[in-house]
Amino acid sequence: MWRRVSKLSDWNWGVRGFNFSMVDYEVGSCVARNGIGRSLFGGHVSGSLPMMYATSCAKLSEDQQNNNPVSDMLIDSFGRMHTYLRISLTERCNLRCQYCMPAEGVELTPNPQLLTQNEIVRLASLFVSSGVDKIRLTGGEPTVRKNIEDICYELSNLKGLKTLAITTNGITLARKLPKLRECGLTSINISLDTLVPAKFEFLTRRKGHERVMDSISAAIDLGYDPVKVNCVVMRGFNDDEVCDFVELTRDKPVNIRFIEFMPFDGNVWNVKKLVPYAEMLDIVVKQFPGIKRLNDHPTETAKNFKIEGHRGTVSFITSMTEHFCAGCNRLRLLADGNFKVCLFGPSEVSLRDPLRRGADEHELREIIGAAVKRKKAAHAGMFDLAKTANRPMIHIGG
Repeated sequence: MWRRVSKLSDWNWGVRGFNFSMVDYEVGSCVARNGIGRSLFGGHVSGSLPMMYATSCAKLSEDQQNNNPVSDMLIDSFGRMHTYLRISLTERCNLRCQYCMPAEGVELTPNPQLLTQNEIVRLASLFVSSGVDKIRLTGGEPTVRKNIEDICYELSNLKGLKTLAITTNGITLARKLPKLRECGLTSINISLDTLVPAKFEFLTRRKGHERVMDSISAAIDLGYDPVKVNCVVMRGFNDDEVCDFVELTRDKPVNIRFIEFMPFDGNVWNVKKLVPYAEMLDIVVKQFPGIKRLNDHPTETAKNFKIEGHRGTVSFITSMTEHFCAGCNRLRLLADGNFKVCLFGPSEVSLRDPLRRGADEHELREIIGAAVKRKKAAHAGMFDLAKTANRPMIHIGG
């Protein structure tokens, strides 16, 4: 049984009617910003935290760059090599989350305008042959796509691909996972923002909390290590559950990933709902003093920690208060075939249209390469992002 500490009676909603945002945001390593949490959010961080908690900003060595067989198509004007492709399989979802969809709903792309299985595999093959070695399947909810097993099988057999991952809400994962594992799925992220079933139902407008917990257990039983659990921390909603989530790492090979609340179209982002990384870490340190920082890869999005005596790990994704754009190696292929080089950037270019016009590999490479070269050094600050037009997460893909 999962250890449960939160009590419904302690539930504090804060601003009523507020919509929330969740995304599995993965972009790279970053420039250190000492004290940014303290300066922006006023004294949540104790001054006694050791320097080991500062942002790591290691750069790829020249040897690493020279040994990486990445084509020029995937290298931007700042020398970043993009070896990680996130593919959204569908805009559809079996939840109706307030953090993903605007209150008025979202108009979904008609099926004929979505990429077919063959188109997904063809484009993925082009990226992998150019140096991409990790693909993550997203949505919407990727498990609602009927041919996901066939897609996984074809992708996992692409020569040069090392990791085939998925980000899922876990509602149907438990029954589909054995087959997905056979088809080559190597890594799992499951989104879960609360350990309280009533909160889950309010946030997602659906029941299913127990099914998500069952999917986490099923992934552990099938040998996935770690099973990553994504939790967007929102003030007044689940910030009182941070340590409860950390408890899940005590006896299980679980990586809890706390994500800062991020602005997207329709989620009514408000800085008052943002719980900065520094504050979250301070909460954890007070209850788990045996926490230690791990060494992170230069392209790692998360700041990773290990707690003495715990089997699992704890991570923080700090895209708002300490961005990590300098090490970004991520690209996105949306369900409608649009190509996006930055999660927060509004710029997109269609790969579906030239593909259906009969474009050959050379033309597709030219389009992709030009888009990658236009990628900016970093995304805008969080207050500018809140005012920048961008698609809802249900369209972009988690």
